[in-house]
Amino acid sequence: MLSGRAGNQDKVDALDAGADDYVIKPFGIDELFARIRAVSRRTTIQESEFAQIAIGDHIVDLNSKTVSSGLRLTPTEWRILEILLRNPGKLISQRQLLTEVWGAKYVKETHYLRQYMAQLRRKLERDSAHPSHLITESGMGYRFKP
Repeated sequence: MLSGRAGNQDKVDALDAGADDYVIKPFGIDELFARIRAVSRRTTIQESEFAQIAIGDHIVDLNSKTVSSGLRLTPTEWRILEILLRNPGKLISQRQLLTEVWGAKYVKETHYLRQYMAQLRRKLERDSAHPSHLITESGMGYRFKP
């Protein structure tokens, strides 16, 4: 985050809200580039951590967009699954999923999510009626449980 505010509480609030770093104006361009490189290194490490994830009897490879056993997913299934897998244990709201996958105009189309999550469970979970990885939090959203 780049800001003209130098107050300690402003920094704390920004970092708690999800900022990876907080740079106060004026700043040196060399320092800014060094901070960007540092965040990029952390992101690269994080990407490799999520490369292969086990769900049921399958291994999902996010880098190559493949599932073991040659299982095929639609582009929409991939997008939903990728969002969930990149946020293990976190509740992803229905609104966020609908916005990221279909766009802001579709935030009330929760039946889309129900249908696609059912498809993903049938394809990936050992028992789609009692999922252990792709979890529904009623009225709130979904979560991937490793």
